[in-house]
Amino acid sequence: MAEKILFVDDDANILAGYQRQLRKAFEVDTALGGEQGLQAVTQKGPYAVIVSDLRMPDMDGIQFLSRVREIAPDSVRMMLTGFADLQTSIQAVNEGNVFRFLTKPCDAETMGRSLLMGVNQYRLIMAERELLEETLRGSIKVLTQILSLLNPEAFGRASRITRYVREIATILKATGAWQLETAAMLSQIGCIMLPETAWKKIYHGQPLNPEEMQLFAMHPFIASDLLKNIPRLETVAEIIAYQAKRFDGSGDPQDQRQGKEIPLGGRILKLVLDFDTLEASGLAKSAAIMELKKRPGWYDPAVLAALEAVIWIEARYTVREVSSDELDEGMILDDDIWTQTGTLLITKGQEVSSIIKKRLKNFAETVGVKEPIRVLVPLHRGG
Repeated sequence: MAEKILFVDDDANILAGYQRQLRKAFEVDTALGGEQGLQAVTQKGPYAVIVSDLRMPDMDGIQFLSRVREIAPDSVRMMLTGFADLQTSIQAVNEGNVFRFLTKPCDAETMGRSLLMGVNQYRLIMAERELLEETLRGSIKVLTQILSLLNPEAFGRASRITRYVREIATILKATGAWQLETAAMLSQIGCIMLPETAWKKIYHGQPLNPEEMQLFAMHPFIASDLLKNIPRLETVAEIIAYQAKRFDGSGDPQDQRQGKEIPLGGRILKLVLDFDTLEASGLAKSAAIMELKKRPGWYDPAVLAALEAVIWIEARYTVREVSSDELDEGMILDDDIWTQTGTLLITKGQEVSSIIKKRLKNFAETVGVKEPIRVLVPLHRGG
């Protein structure tokens, strides 16, 4: 599909003229004024290039393009005006990040050439974004696979809390859900430095000795330092660094941030990780929630209420026993899965995914998997 161009002006005759001149070379939409322009961007976009007049009533071109920069940052923005003074140009570039500044009257050849340059710039932006996203997805996949191979217990814990983080974020209507989920999935990557004996204690809710405690306290910062060097994972790295910080400001990192100054992802991770530890020690979900409520100042009350709602929703699952071939995505493992030779493959509490199904299939065909497998199935999917 050809990239679209949007012209915004308060003069309908000028807009009609743009469409007549450029319709053979470009797919052109028009909007009469800033408000209609914003509606077009949100309802008819994306646009490769957005060209706005400067002098418009109610909302001038600088204000309009500044709003466009917020809601459609990939669109290439251009300013068109008959008042081409230097100060206006500087303000337009600074506030709206304008790609080109054109003056009226602008002949068809100059306009066409500028639009073509804008479309090419847009294509470059989108190509770079696609490459970055593919690289980012690949990096996350490699890191999680490394964790699953080097520390299956840590990988299992990360998988369990990721489900809770996703559901809490949905209840709280949090933005940046992919960053929250990624932070949960990678929150335990620093645990690859822990000895197996220490991690088994953590998994079973047993106390650590002082040396193990010191090593464990370092793992969020090791993970954060590793991830902050990966483009677009800076926010994820910050969330992971704050996974042990209490709502009242105590705990690590030892800084002045407290309450809602702590990243939301960090507040969620702190709660779900402590909840997972209590469950690992043998407490039922309801008892674990009650224990969390006995810790004043530790958790964000809104996040704790959201977790309680998630646990209530989980109560509407039914227990089934299935074979490895019958596992379906969306089911939740209600028990650990072991090979026939006694090796722990996957810990309970994880949501069945395509990766888990593939891993079980491989082991079932080689060393064998102990069956049946106990799972939780949403009641609306039947028993």
